[in-house]
Amino acid sequence: MALSSRAHAFSVEALVGRPSKRKLRDPREEAQPELLEKDGGEEEERRSSAAAGRKSKLTEKRTKTGPLATTFGFNSFGSLEEKDIIQVELQGSELWKSFHDIGTEMIITKAGRRMFPSVRVKVKGLDPGKQYYVAIDVVPVDSKRYRYIYHSSQWMIAGNTDHSCITPRVYIHPDSPCSGETWMRQIISFDRVKLTNNEMDDKGHIILQSMHKYKPRVHVMKQDSRVDLSRIQSLPAEGVKTFSFKETEFTTVTAYQNQQITKLKIDRNPFAKGFRDPGRNRWKQQLIPSDL
Repeated sequence: MALSSRAHAFSVEALVGRPSKRKLRDPREEAQPELLEKDGGEEEERRSSAAAGRKSKLTEKRTKTGPLATTFGFNSFGSLEEKDIIQVELQGSELWKSFHDIGTEMIITKAGRRMFPSVRVKVKGLDPGKQYYVAIDVVPVDSKRYRYIYHSSQWMIAGNTDHSCITPRVYIHPDSPCSGETWMRQIISFDRVKLTNNEMDDKGHIILQSMHKYKPRVHVMKQDSRVDLSRIQSLPAEGVKTFSFKETEFTTVTAYQNQQITKLKIDRNPFAKGFRDPGRNRWKQQLIPSDL
């Protein structure tokens, strides 16, 4: 018997409800997106952790290495690692700085004159078992000619110049070649280097032009069986590591221009004892100040 619409509303079927046609998800399927999300989060966390680890190691490595010394690679010198670890430190840098602050001047003569201060260095990072040559040359700082202005006590540019007519000479240290172990044990001094303005010089002196600015450069060269580096007149095309120092720049003169430089050379040069004598040797200071 059919029920009225009112009776149907209170029927068991209406109260209980018909079976749903929507298919229930398997509980395992419902858990799967959550599991995937969890796995994805763990994977992302592992990647972030690995990246942070690599960054931490890199930072730690940079901190341990520290800033590199100010050096200038002239040519290739073996592998990059070897090139980075070789260091040259200037000895007596405070003395050089005291001259540089005033404006260092170096006397050049036809016969050749030694430098004061002289270039003295300490080398680190060489292979103890390999043989090396250590050398020095002096190159122009710029392409200018200078003159000294006495009333203002300073150097001024007087014009341009051409250095191409003079090829920089290389002075090989007399102890070369020597093992890296020996070089690193000692202070390497270039106190025998002489500067000349004689372009026809045949004694191996370094040829420079007066009233120009120059800087010394120190070179470390690994011994090459194919080349006799002890007889070279200029740097080889490869296998050279070059270092220079700002405070060693100087102006060449045939007589000192700045009286402060003359006084400082007399005070600090151990070979200028006669110039410091207030008695009978005073005339030397007045007549031949260029001998310092």
